[in-house]
Amino acid sequence: MRVITLLTDFGLRDSYVAEMKGVILRIAPNVVIVDITHEVSKFNVEEGAFHLARCAPYFPEGTIHVGVVDPGVGGSRRGIIIEAEGAIFIGPDNGLLAPAAERLGVRAVYEIKASELLPKRFSEVFHGRDIFAPTAAHIANGVPPSELGVELQSYVRLPSYDVEVEDGHLRARVIHVDGFGNVVLGATDHDLKLLGVEFGDFLEVEWEDRRLRVPYVRYFSAVEEGEPLLLLDSGGYLELAINLGDASKRLDLKRGDEVILRPL
Repeated sequence: MRVITLLTDFGLRDSYVAEMKGVILRIAPNVVIVDITHEVSKFNVEEGAFHLARCAPYFPEGTIHVGVVDPGVGGSRRGIIIEAEGAIFIGPDNGLLAPAAERLGVRAVYEIKASELLPKRFSEVFHGRDIFAPTAAHIANGVPPSELGVELQSYVRLPSYDVEVEDGHLRARVIHVDGFGNVVLGATDHDLKLLGVEFGDFLEVEWEDRRLRVPYVRYFSAVEEGEPLLLLDSGGYLELAINLGDASKRLDLKRGDEVILRPL
């Protein structure tokens, strides 16, 4: 039994999510549909990409992930299928799918094209229902992505997930600030290991004209209340935090800010 996940910025007030589910179930009635979230901030592709990248590794082999945060719907942006190691991602080619697919390992990318399996008429403003949902359902029924599109050599990526490790430092950007004010960076423990950093080591954090010394620890209470720290969050990303405090406000960091980490 295949699993199809849905992630959108639609909210639940309107019928949009139910319409997508209805289309999927008419084509593939035996699939399991899981809602990741429909509360992504409106049009916020980077926020949607973060939640999808966090969730994807925890789903069963062969899961099909449909993401729709699509401010360019009806325009020139492409609809794509990304085949990754153990999963398939379907949605707009605007960077939304890239971090999750790259985290698992990209195998092939296809632009969704007209197919006898897809609706001949569709709404230009609701590709989630009329293109992405049926594409996911047909793939769940065993149709290979190559029959629903043409292979591409490139796709849109999000620069905020690019990490630079060189000359004894790590350069990354803030990709998310959670509800506790913890500041999540687009870097992982693998990046720190390239610098030889282990738990218990101290690093210098630099952003704008500020510098801060922090320990790399396993959990928040490894430092005193109100003290800063760096840890590996539950989604596998590096996180700057304040024990029992709001790091985003205290450090004045927001999504997109560049941060440099240097071992001490």
